[in-house]
Amino acid sequence: MITIGCAGFPVPATRYFKEFLFVEVQETHVTLPGTGTIRRWRREAPEGFVFAMLAPKDIGQEGFRDGKVTETALGNLIEVGKELDASIAVFAAPPEFAANRTNKAAVKEFLLSVKNKFAHIVWDPPAAWDSDDAAALAAEAGAVASRDPLQHGTTKAAYAYYRLPGPAGHKSRYEDPAIEKLADLAKNAKNKEATYVFTNVDMFADAKRLKKALKL
Repeated sequence: MITIGCAGFPVPATRYFKEFLFVEVQETHVTLPGTGTIRRWRREAPEGFVFAMLAPKDIGQEGFRDGKVTETALGNLIEVGKELDASIAVFAAPPEFAANRTNKAAVKEFLLSVKNKFAHIVWDPPAAWDSDDAAALAAEAGAVASRDPLQHGTTKAAYAYYRLPGPAGHKSRYEDPAIEKLADLAKNAKNKEATYVFTNVDMFADAKRLKKALKL
């Protein structure tokens, strides 16, 4: 099963819900959305719609280590997740989070501690990390690591979470050959379930083009 969506609502939610059955909520990364907003999204979303949440940045900034800040941030995310009926939580590491033994141990311990909180736990490693190493680390903790399939290929994991940041950063768009290549990768991937999340500035248009290419 292939799911396509965007990181946040690039257009009004009511319009977005007509095109996609998935969104990665970004508001949970900085300031938690209000109860009214959460209930409106849940009410307006079509049947079968899936919400993922980008976890509070405080967790990554704390190095995924135990403490009051991490505990509070995680507790708030869990509460929003219950209200939103979100099945996926994405924990992003800051760019400066180095791939050393201490940090790897902290990430693994953290992922193990939250693996039963959501249906899927996704760890978004820094760009400097080796994608296969990150995937192996996450798998050991019962989670998955996000990756850019155009840069690092697909995985053989039963569940995969692919993030598409733009070919040259957030402000770039994917040209037709890239969308065609991505469609081929998606068709031939060995995953039982895969989510493709566009995070670039033209995410709405690019996600629609992939959806069309896959005839979804």
